[in-house]
Amino acid sequence: MPTYEYQCKDCGFRFEEFQSIADAPLTQCPSCKGQLVRLLSGGAGLIFKGSGFYITDYKQNKAKGNSGSDVKKPDSESKTKKTDEKSSK
Repeated sequence: MPTYEYQCKDCGFRFEEFQSIADAPLTQCPSCKGQLVRLLSGGAGLIFKGSGFYITDYKQNKAKGNSGSDVKKPDSESKTKKTDEKSSK
């Protein structure tokens, strides 16, 4: 829900109100009961809540340019060669 900024035409009182987009604009000043004008504001930045908004959450090898083929594999072949050598002796 957005935050709207209002200013009273009579007393100049300025405040922000957290309202739904579907809500009608406020018309009466809470301080002097005068007429309000809704002001245009620059808005606020986005607020991300929850997990999943960090680049590291989606990190993949392809993103780095690695296809995964250059990843070093365990020396299972050398171990089998050693056990074959021992068994043949």
